Amino acid sequence: MTDLTDRILVPIANEADAVGTYDALSMYLDADTEIVVIHVIEKAGGGIDKASVEQRREIAEQSFEAMRGLAESDDVPIETQIHYGTDVAETINDAAAEHGATTIAFRSRGGGRILDFLSGSVRTKLVTDSDVPLIVLPRDGTETEED
Repeated sequence: MTDLTDRILVPIANEADAVGTYDALSMYLDADTEIVVIHVIEKAGGGIDKASVEQRREIAEQSFEAMRGLAESDDVPIETQIHYGTDVAETINDAAAEHGATTIAFRSRGGGRILDFLSGSVRTKLVTDSDVPLIVLPRDGTETEED
């Protein structure tokens, strides 16, 4: 039988999110846990992107470096990869399948029901459309970018 924490896919948005996510996730890790950390670069799908791809790659690498530093201090190996897509939740679910994840672990980045309704929240889409179990990690009060 597969344990939920055998191979965890961890999407992160930025450096602060990486630190907060690792802190919340670390209590679930054991020596056999494999972690795949991804950063999704959202493409506008024909529209104007919020930032250049290069700027977004730099944010991803800074985020990965923060996560690596924490994981290395705990002797936890991680893989990192940038994914691209027009729908962040769909891209995360596709990455979970691609990497053979047994679960997706993430911290919600705020917002409420009204914002979810208006924006089609990544959190809501993950909860309703994921093919693998989710671990929604507790927030410690650290604010990060909205999803």
